[in-house]
Formats: sequence, structure tokens, C-alpha cells
Amino acid sequence: MTNMTLAIPEELHQVMKKHKEVKWSEIARQALWTQARKVELMDKILVNSELTEEDAENIGHKIKQEIAKKHGLTQ
Repeated sequence: MTNMTLAIPEELHQVMKKHKEVKWSEIARQALWTQARKVELMDKILVNSELTEEDAENIGHKIKQEIAKKHGLTQ
């Protein structure tokens, strides 16, 4: 198994030190697997997509504008 080093906020480190009974490396491993599976699924979904990153950003911008308009956050 490969080792990995990562930086965490001091506040989180204090909580982890306080709860040594928790297997933090196992929690991190599970969280990484969960995210990796999501990324792999997204790759499978998008493999034949013709949508460009620019298209996706434009769609996201339009959605944000409509949400802002709906909540009265635009003029």
C-alpha cells in the first residue's frame, strides 16, 4: 500500500489528537474511495459527451443568474 501525506487545519488536528480511538486513516481511505468512485462514474458518463468545458461554464453561469433573479439578488 502506498503512503500519502496531506495538510490539515490545526483545529482538525486537535480533534484528531483528542480522539485517538478513531481510525482516522481508515476514514480518510473511505472518503478518498467514495470520491474516486464518483470521479470514475463521471468519466464513464462523459466519455461520449460533446459538451466542452466552456459550454459547461456558460450553462453554470446562466443557472446562477436565474437563481439570483428568482431570489431578487439582481437588478
